[in-house]
Amino acid sequence: MPTYIALCNFTEQGIRNVKDTTKRADAVREAAKKRGVDMTQIFWTMGNYDLVTIIEAPDDATATAFSLAVGAAGNIRTQTLRAYSKEEMNGILAKMG
Repeated sequence: MPTYIALCNFTEQGIRNVKDTTKRADAVREAAKKRGVDMTQIFWTMGNYDLVTIIEAPDDATATAFSLAVGAAGNIRTQTLRAYSKEEMNGILAKMG
């Protein structure tokens, strides 16, 4: 499956409505499982984003559905809509960190 980087800033939807912040990681994992996405890495508050996840998804639509589910509605960036090579992904993460 292609590798995607999902950049999210929480809206009132998605996991932001999980008030117990210790349970937000579980909510992200559940969203990935429901949408058939393999989440390989998760970063909280990285760069300008509340949540950065590295996911493997079968296609752009699935990657986008995951981003919407965790709370990126209205804030999906172009980056979430294309697959990255591992080298590209590592370069992006290095710039954000």
